[in-house]
Amino acid sequence: MSDQPERKQINFTIVPDEKPGEPRTYANFCSIAHTPFDFTLTFCEVMPLSEKELRDAENQHLVKAPVRARVVVPVQFLPNLVTALQEHMRVFSETYSNVGWTKEPVH
Repeated sequence: MSDQPERKQINFTIVPDEKPGEPRTYANFCSIAHTPFDFTLTFCEVMPLSEKELRDAENQHLVKAPVRARVVVPVQFLPNLVTALQEHMRVFSETYSNVGWTKEPVH
């Protein structure tokens, strides 16, 4: 007999523990970076640019956007995230295909 304790497998579902009134964070841009161990998703909010910001962007080829959230996830997490996003995008596209939604960038 093994000295290892017997492992019992338990199946469960993880759900967000949301509190009423918790604020949501809006982002319309995501920058992605990675290391050998994890991926960093940096979510920003890009607002319409003023005339001055447009001139600066034209000269510097750079627009700074405020960071709204930065999420670091392990590499092993990514395949499931990609699959879930693809499935949700498929359902979204089928559901809202007749309302004029396009795949063009929002900014």
